[in-house]
Amino acid sequence: MTPETVGPLSRLVDVMNIPPRGQEVHVVASSEERDALAKDFGLPRIQALSGDFKLTSTAKGIHVAGLVKASITQVCVVTLDSFDSDIEEEVEVDFAEPSGMPAEPPTDINEYEPPDEIVNGQIDLGALTAEFLALGLDPYPRKPGVDFSYRDPGDDKDSPFAALGKLKTDK
Repeated sequence: MTPETVGPLSRLVDVMNIPPRGQEVHVVASSEERDALAKDFGLPRIQALSGDFKLTSTAKGIHVAGLVKASITQVCVVTLDSFDSDIEEEVEVDFAEPSGMPAEPPTDINEYEPPDEIVNGQIDLGALTAEFLALGLDPYPRKPGVDFSYRDPGDDKDSPFAALGKLKTDK
């Protein structure tokens, strides 16, 4: 985590201070952090954003499990009206010290995902919270109850094969 990679929401946790039984961490984004993330994600507003995490040490690194919750305002892609929605994303991530070896390209689509890196002995639960908020966003949000029915204006015209269809039905 270099200063260039730290986003508007950062909560660094020193992995060396995690007790043997694990550690629970609660992340709550401030108003300024929510405003910056809303701008980054193209949202009108983020009313609330939090993450509850359980960190446990494993033989290979740190396992993080938890839940990210957010209350956001989105813009409907059909009506362009703003509407509020809630997001809940489960988090299940492993972190490990960098191995120094280049990552191997995946050979199978269902292959195990390599762990995220522990950088300078720390993991950033704020960045993890923002990442899982981004993963939970609907790329084409629709206001509840809005139906999208598109009719191509070209459908009103007869296709070149309409005449063939008429010949077949005339027999």
